[in-house]
Amino acid sequence: MSAKSGSEDGSSDDGHVAVVRFLQGAKLLGQTKLISGETIVEHAESAGVKIPTNCTSGTCGTCMVTLIEGKVDLPEILPPGLDDYLVERCARLGCIGVPLNDVDVDIRPPL
Repeated sequence: MSAKSGSEDGSSDDGHVAVVRFLQGAKLLGQTKLISGETIVEHAESAGVKIPTNCTSGTCGTCMVTLIEGKVDLPEILPPGLDDYLVERCARLGCIGVPLNDVDVDIRPPL
């Protein structure tokens, strides 16, 4: 699944186009091309998938999803909606999480 995402449109030097996929368990709900700088929630909207949001700043945790595969950077200081316990269980906040390569996301939190 790992691909170099070198350009703004998510394509790498070898022509691979990175994709963000949204699942609920094993069921694929939708997918969209990776757009550099867009959040998980913005990608979900492009894919026709609804991820609930509230604060859009990482405070409330409403948009928590589970990262199955790929890379979504975490802020240096975790926001109030996320803690080390949840991060260890692959939790990411969709409102502030920005995918960096091919990413598979379960829209359900890891709780």
